[in-house]
Amino acid sequence: MRHLLLASLLAGVALPAAAQVIRFEVLETVPAFEGRAFDATGPYVRITGRATIAVDPADPRNAVIADIDRAPRNAAGRVEAVADVVLLRPADPARGNGTLLVDVPNRGRKLAPQLFDDSAQPGANRATQAADAGIGFLHRAGTSMAWIGWQADIPSAPGQLALAAPALAGVTGPSREEFLFDHTRSPATAALAWPMADPANLTVTVRAHWADPRQTPPGLAIRATGPQQVEITRPATGFDAAALYEVTYTARDPIVLGLGYAATRDVAAFLRREGGPQNPLAAAGRPTIHRAIGFGVSQSGRFLRDFLWMGFNEDTSGRVVFDGLMPHIAGARRMATNVRFGQAGRNARHPQDPAWQADLFPFTYVTLDDELSGRRDGLMLRCRLNSTCPKVMQTDSEHEWWASRGSLLVTDPAGNHLDLPADVRAYMIAGTPHYADPGEAMRRTPTMALPVNPMHAGPPMRALLTAMEAWITEGTAPPASRVPMRAHGTLVAPAGAVPADIPGLPYAGLHAFAAFSDQAVFPPREIGRYPVFVPLADTDGMAVAGIRMLPLAVPRATYTGWNPRAEGFGAGTLFPLQGAVAPFAATRAAREAARDPRPSIEERYADNAAYIAAVRTAAARMVAERLLLPEDATRAADRAVAGSLAQLGQ
Repeated sequence: MRHLLLASLLAGVALPAAAQVIRFEVLETVPAFEGRAFDATGPYVRITGRATIAVDPADPRNAVIADIDRAPRNAAGRVEAVADVVLLRPADPARGNGTLLVDVPNRGRKLAPQLFDDSAQPGANRATQAADAGIGFLHRAGTSMAWIGWQADIPSAPGQLALAAPALAGVTGPSREEFLFDHTRSPATAALAWPMADPANLTVTVRAHWADPRQTPPGLAIRATGPQQVEITRPATGFDAAALYEVTYTARDPIVLGLGYAATRDVAAFLRREGGPQNPLAAAGRPTIHRAIGFGVSQSGRFLRDFLWMGFNEDTSGRVVFDGLMPHIAGARRMATNVRFGQAGRNARHPQDPAWQADLFPFTYVTLDDELSGRRDGLMLRCRLNSTCPKVMQTDSEHEWWASRGSLLVTDPAGNHLDLPADVRAYMIAGTPHYADPGEAMRRTPTMALPVNPMHAGPPMRALLTAMEAWITEGTAPPASRVPMRAHGTLVAPAGAVPADIPGLPYAGLHAFAAFSDQAVFPPREIGRYPVFVPLADTDGMAVAGIRMLPLAVPRATYTGWNPRAEGFGAGTLFPLQGAVAPFAATRAAREAARDPRPSIEERYADNAAYIAAVRTAAARMVAERLLLPEDATRAADRAVAGSLAQLGQ
């Protein structure tokens, strides 16, 4: 297939004035994956383009965007922004399944291919080599995919999708940032979120943990090395590699970051519903997309929660944008994006600020009263009022229940049990870290006390995406929520949640708490805290509730969603994004010598054949529960056989 360049196709094509997408430019259309064919779907094409949106500030749907009333306008009185767009669709649109999966970029990157197709980076971003499609799950199904740049505080670059949005030139205001370097080099360099209005106003403090007093010890200094670059000279003694450095300054020229929500809404609606030649997903003057699912990982999962909360699932014609939303590994968090001098890339981690703008009420999909903020709200309050609510599947790693206040999904602000609405499901993938690449292996690193947990969440995520499609297209209810709950006794106070007698698996109540603070003053004034609970572990140290993948259902090690920091790197706090693994003893004798209460591998499985049989039985049960696809059950059995043969030297 020949390249179709902007000069020869759709160059500068303008849409009708009433459309929010006023121009869609196709820059390139090329074969994807070296022309690799995917069963009945055939080959795919990759389309690279730019979408220009023009947002009407007078439309109530747009009024929620911070500073939209102050943004520069075009001749028609609208605010423009330009989004990078990448599309993957079947080369023959008639072979598609009618589903558009919008993978909201994470810091400009594509992550759905890694999770659903086991595609490795950087190939997941390129889609050029045949291997970049991984197992081809999405492509064999005939799914079309879209990536729409939404983050306006990062540059557009190869492999990084962004949004070009207007700035408020000359506007200044305070900004506060935290840096945790995990090294002891001095001076340490750091990039600020915003350009400085006056470098002379830079200040820096240091402390070991968030709860400690801010300090300015001898030797601590900061200087500007560029408009958004600083150099911090660290004190010679008293603080380890994980000390928390807080920088304050006067920032200038804020970008209207909230336009990223409008760009996602408007471009997704355009790709789904526009039937004209301007839409690369249309064919013969008709849309080929019949349903749309919004998916986001971590930062972009939090983006989707805010997208829903602020009412952006209603397009400017009053129609539903996404039939289904799948925020992944977002916990009970949101974003610090739709605010002046927002920090879309910031995600405060243990032991950083527990009351940052990413951690404000509302936390869950039910409309509730909150005594600390004095508000009544919920993530679905707005969409309930105009019947634009999507079906929601929120999926989280176990790590989110330790580090991202996951319990607030299923408790009210006072800590009481909460049932989710009928159109919402929540799933915790037990024993998993925040995110592990396909092919990750157990390893050690000097910053963590325990070996790194390599569990990849692809198999249950493929099953749940399949269930989401059936829920939308056929009305077939998906599997019931699988999360720890107060009413079930599986969501408990941190103290005692994990057995204390497992050698090499220390747990002392570590978790990230949730607070509400007055952010209008500095330092922020804490007003109160919300109760936070964690998953109850079994006698092996693994979560009882949630989706227990085969390594937990038929275990040879303990897998956790938490991993403490090592000595010298903030010991006594959680290492961000990671879980841990603690292998079982091979024999009873080795277990007894180590005083390990967990049965050894030889005590659990009579021989390799028994282990393989147990894997097959557990996989069949998960298939029956619609938490594993048959093809993934077959892969699991093949891996079990291969592992056993490797142990036998065959």
